[in-house]
Amino acid sequence: MTITDVPAYMLDVGQKARAASRALAASNSGQKNQALNSIADFLDDGREALIAENRKDLVAGGKKGLSEALLDRLELTPARIDAMIEGLRQIAALPDPVGEIFDMSYRPSGIQVGRMRVPLGVVGIIYESRPNVTADAAALCLKSGNATVLRGGSEAFHSNQAIAACIRQGLEQADLPGDAVQVIETTDREAVGAMITLPDYIDVIIPRGGKGLIERISKDARVPVIKHLDGICHVYVDDEADPQKAFDVCLNAKTQRYGTCNTMETLLVHDTIAADFLPVMAKAYGEKGVELRGCKKTCAILGGACAPAADEDWDTEYLAPILSIRVVDDMQQAMDHIEAHSSRHTESIITESITKARRFLQEVDSSSVMVNASTRFADGFEYGLGAEIGISTDKFHARGPVGLEGLTSVKFIVLGDGHVRT
Repeated sequence: MTITDVPAYMLDVGQKARAASRALAASNSGQKNQALNSIADFLDDGREALIAENRKDLVAGGKKGLSEALLDRLELTPARIDAMIEGLRQIAALPDPVGEIFDMSYRPSGIQVGRMRVPLGVVGIIYESRPNVTADAAALCLKSGNATVLRGGSEAFHSNQAIAACIRQGLEQADLPGDAVQVIETTDREAVGAMITLPDYIDVIIPRGGKGLIERISKDARVPVIKHLDGICHVYVDDEADPQKAFDVCLNAKTQRYGTCNTMETLLVHDTIAADFLPVMAKAYGEKGVELRGCKKTCAILGGACAPAADEDWDTEYLAPILSIRVVDDMQQAMDHIEAHSSRHTESIITESITKARRFLQEVDSSSVMVNASTRFADGFEYGLGAEIGISTDKFHARGPVGLEGLTSVKFIVLGDGHVRT
């Protein structure tokens, strides 16, 4: 379809989403689970159409000169379709957070006061490249009772529309409004600007993509944003660390995957153990092809195996086989470095000292803080959330991996029996 008046189109999308959100708020778990399983069935039955539409995007992307990495992210393989289907069924099997009542207590007046978990309302999600996000995001929002407005990247337009058709069919089969999940039907960038300035109809925006996209959304949005810009994660190896634990965690945190936001980008090592620990780690990193950039003390210990770090290295999310290393005098200096350079994503301490571990947990201000564990565990699935829509480094409204509960809010409920205030 050709959309000539983008602001008017986006206003219509917002109004339909708000109306659908009221219907979803009145739905029950059975309906939502039926919709999720029906969507999975329609995706399964529509594999050929999905792959055909995805092929259009891949051909267009090749002509535009997209990199091999981007084309790989864009491709819908049979295995990735399987993963989308399995993800929908897994989310259907998760407990429904909506309607949970907790913290009920009697007040001296005789009333009962507690809280109830409720949907946010309408969630707008802006994302790039990977079309499977369309199904994943729609499923999480649907299960948590939220209507969704999805704006995927232009490079995945045909793929996203094909997935959207399956989603609408699944919703309608469960007697839920098809407008509960709307995938924007234009590639015009004006749609994003309109979407993030509709506070009457969209309750929160979640951007998923590169730093430039997230910075733009955060700067221009008139709607609250759940975001993280960088994943500059640290591991601090204390002088009371177990050497084998330290080796295992530091190797895994950097090399298990390079292109993720929870990969370690800076290693901090206590001065008294650096001369023994760093050569062992440098050898292991060298075998994995990791480039090392270090402070003066690190370079003095490692010699030619480590290049001098520039000031900007401490503030860089590499997303690549590159690691910054700094030798610190003590834990306080390590925490000071983290305070100055962390993106507030994930930090870990390796130590056998319970006192130091507790202090690190209390004083380090990041969305995930760990003891004797790899930063790669900072993930919704690993945390038992079942799935996540992203990781937030903000302090409001959600922090850390955002799963179903993070897509809800709470309201106070009061139960009385004709009580009046005196």
